[in-house]
Amino acid sequence: MELKCLALAAFLFIAYVAADDFPFPLSEAHQAPDLIKDLDYIVVGGGAAGCALATTLSQNFTVLLLERGGSPYNNPLFMREENFMLGLLDEGTQGFVSTDGVANSRGRVLGGGSSINGGFWDRASAQEIKQIGLDPVKANASYIWAENVIVSLPTLGPFQTAFHKGLVEAGVTPDLGATYEHSVGTKTGGTLFDENGQRRPSSNLIAAYANPQNLQVLLNAQAVKIHFDVSDSGAPRAMEVDFIDRNGGLHTAFLKQDSASEIILSASAIGTPHLLMLSGVGPADHLKQFNINVVLNLPVGKNIADNPATRVYVPSPLPVESALVKVAGITPFGSYIESLSGVQNLQGSVIFQKVAGPKSTGEVVLSNDSLDITNNPVITFNYYNNSDDLATCIGGLNIMEKFLLSKTMTPFVSGMQAMPSGNVLGLPIRKFTSQEVINATLSAYCKVNVGTMWHYHGSCRVGQVVDSQYKVLGAERLRIVDGSVFDFCPGTCKRMREFWEQIVQHGANGFSRALTPPIQMCGCLDHAHGVFYIFSHTRDLL
Repeated sequence: MELKCLALAAFLFIAYVAADDFPFPLSEAHQAPDLIKDLDYIVVGGGAAGCALATTLSQNFTVLLLERGGSPYNNPLFMREENFMLGLLDEGTQGFVSTDGVANSRGRVLGGGSSINGGFWDRASAQEIKQIGLDPVKANASYIWAENVIVSLPTLGPFQTAFHKGLVEAGVTPDLGATYEHSVGTKTGGTLFDENGQRRPSSNLIAAYANPQNLQVLLNAQAVKIHFDVSDSGAPRAMEVDFIDRNGGLHTAFLKQDSASEIILSASAIGTPHLLMLSGVGPADHLKQFNINVVLNLPVGKNIADNPATRVYVPSPLPVESALVKVAGITPFGSYIESLSGVQNLQGSVIFQKVAGPKSTGEVVLSNDSLDITNNPVITFNYYNNSDDLATCIGGLNIMEKFLLSKTMTPFVSGMQAMPSGNVLGLPIRKFTSQEVINATLSAYCKVNVGTMWHYHGSCRVGQVVDSQYKVLGAERLRIVDGSVFDFCPGTCKRMREFWEQIVQHGANGFSRALTPPIQMCGCLDHAHGVFYIFSHTRDLL
């Protein structure tokens, strides 16, 4: 009965937002007072995690959500499927180049990566849910809570239909059909785009479920520093957050004085460690180099990982439909294969594979050039430093070549199509040489053509920076709820899948005031060719 009521509420919301106006009050930070006091929760970051978290907490508590970017609504570069890639050039994204030399980007808009990505959706696998120690029934209810508002199964056009069949022909089996579930094989997954190509970012959850009496959303509100009370001998106590508006005006948001109020960081695996270090929480030696007063000595920013991707451009003799990621081939060895087609009138497709669960890690450090938080820190991922990651890439490229050679794909590829292992599709080297030689060539191809899937994670890991409840070690009233806390990337997506079921599962002790009974939060981080989602649900609160 409850799920039926949620479905009805979601239907009414979807009908309402079709009129373009976002049915929830959004305010510009420059219109906010200089001081905002007596808050139960301050959530820093209005991406997939922050939107869902603020929505749920607002049922019973006062919440301030600080989003450093603007609104995606009424901006066709973000909201229309056919404009994908153009949105990556808008101010709603912040580009950077890692020290590895790979171009990357960060969401800087309400909804985070879910406002700029390729919109693919799937759930965590049963194995992953078990590995985290979650209740599968609560996890399923959490997914339904979000799916009722922002997800649907797509209708495939001719190319995407062929892509699905071609992967099966290439050996990515079984054929799973259309499903949200995550399993080895080929599937048509969920999408954030409706049948008219309109995006449904995670911020739609706010309009569908949040309590407007308790939740204030501030746009263009860049958090710059967390202040701590260190006046006694106890643990540093998070007290307030300074943030600036787009005009440079300084504002401060204060928690209530009680012990249950919290600052929750959901600013991404890059933004969260950056803010922490500028606030004095991080590696002591590193902070001292910048004359930053050390509040807590923790390995903030260490062990960040990003899922490397390798792409192949495939011109088509035939016109192809404009479509972002709709189909995924999930191999048993950890390579996930996806595609997009017809973007920006491209007569062809881009086929790519990503390495799931990369073992190579790097770090986020402060920049010698600028401590301005609106600029990027220095980021290193060390792609393919671990040989297992390279082996996964090689395996994925072998599958991709078999896919290109499949009968199903014949109408959509040319005999002159370049092959990663050498020569062209009409006369592929792989038919005339050993697998050992092919793999050596593909190894070089992986390294030279490495790209990102926007799945960075793991910069504030459990046991290193946060405890099992995601509370910052050694601090009071400070928690991290984003991809920073994960040491692997579940599902077919990160910018990652964020298992917010876990906060809930452990959670009657987690958010000590809000989660009685525990909230169940599930999701996935964003990426521009996948999905970055996080969502939450509790039967009593919603």
